[in-house]
Amino acid sequence: MDERLLRAVDERIEELAALTVDLIRFPTVNPPGEAYTPCAEYIARRLAARGFETRLIRGEGAPGDCDRYPRTNVVARREGGRPGPTVHFNSHIDVVEAGDGWTLDPFAGVVRDGKVFGRGACDMKGGLAASIIAVEAFLAVHPTFPGAVEISGTADEESGGYGGVAHLARQGFFSRPRVDHVIIPEPLNKDRICLGHRGVWWAQIETRGTIAHGSMPFLGDSAIRHMGAVLAAFEEELFPALDRKQTRMPVVPEEARRSTLNINSIHGGQTEDFFPGLPSPNVAHSCRLVIDRRFLIEEDIAEVKSEVIAILERLKRRRPRFDYEIRDLMEVLPLMTERDAPVPTALAGAIRAVFGREPEYVISPGTYDQKHVVRFGHLHDCVAYGPGILDLAHRPDEWVGIEDMAESAKVMAASLDALLHAAA
Repeated sequence: MDERLLRAVDERIEELAALTVDLIRFPTVNPPGEAYTPCAEYIARRLAARGFETRLIRGEGAPGDCDRYPRTNVVARREGGRPGPTVHFNSHIDVVEAGDGWTLDPFAGVVRDGKVFGRGACDMKGGLAASIIAVEAFLAVHPTFPGAVEISGTADEESGGYGGVAHLARQGFFSRPRVDHVIIPEPLNKDRICLGHRGVWWAQIETRGTIAHGSMPFLGDSAIRHMGAVLAAFEEELFPALDRKQTRMPVVPEEARRSTLNINSIHGGQTEDFFPGLPSPNVAHSCRLVIDRRFLIEEDIAEVKSEVIAILERLKRRRPRFDYEIRDLMEVLPLMTERDAPVPTALAGAIRAVFGREPEYVISPGTYDQKHVVRFGHLHDCVAYGPGILDLAHRPDEWVGIEDMAESAKVMAASLDALLHAAA
């Protein structure tokens, strides 16, 4: 461990907190994708002033991309002056909506009691700020170095990452020979290395009926009642079956070491845009359900889908006039990077040096942009490591600890040092 790196981070702790505050004050809420461009431009200006070549890249054609809400990404690169590997720090700049229950302004970036509060503080603007400070500390100690360092701020991770890392990965930004190692500072705790994630299948199920007057429902066929039968079958059959499936993956929290299914949304009958006023009396001719199925490395994606389809087909045979349509929205296979790959090895050594203990290796319950680095960039030396407590993400009064960010920055700076100079 180069003690100069630790001191260089310590000298920048106030700057680290201020940078996190600045990032939170960009209300990059997704959906719809607000303030992406000014946030990306802010990051680009900061890094350009420190010798990085910066590019703003729009995720054209991605879901949600439009002139009003462009999917703007920033990629910054600094060459070291002699041959060597490239280490890339990737963070998403989008955040979920603030929601209710806050006791302070979610986009003010309030600093209090050693914490920075705000939407995205934990997930993951604190991690982005920590990675920037880590790189700047490294450059202060090692102005010349082998290889190159990259930092990116990308769009849309909260909605799948298609306008961000997926778009860039398809263009070669996360592939060799451009990039060799990737660290994603997601909030998995400062002494944990996240090797991967469970799989995910999102799908929309639509049941169909026949519209009729609500006073004579026997003349119609309610799609909502058909969907009720689907939900009842899920409760009686599918949920208990999933709960019995366990994994060898070290998923956190422990409850997520089982297969899970979440009902994301359900919409049937008329929309709620009749206010002010009253709805008209109709039998619902359509009902749509969005499911979020998280599955394990031991499960096959075809099996995961067949469990749901088998229930729907059985209802179709047994329930008069039952009909349905199912549409895939997204599918991602589970993944788990090997512990002895270069990035987790470097991070583990840095965690031992900074904290004096062994790292904990974990798997995320939900997917993040590592999936695109692996499947589109075909780059497997990628893990998540960053400050913050995952349980605070997406909740009211979200916060990140300043000391946690500083210690994570030290780990990232030391890991960067190890990855670049090990090959020298």
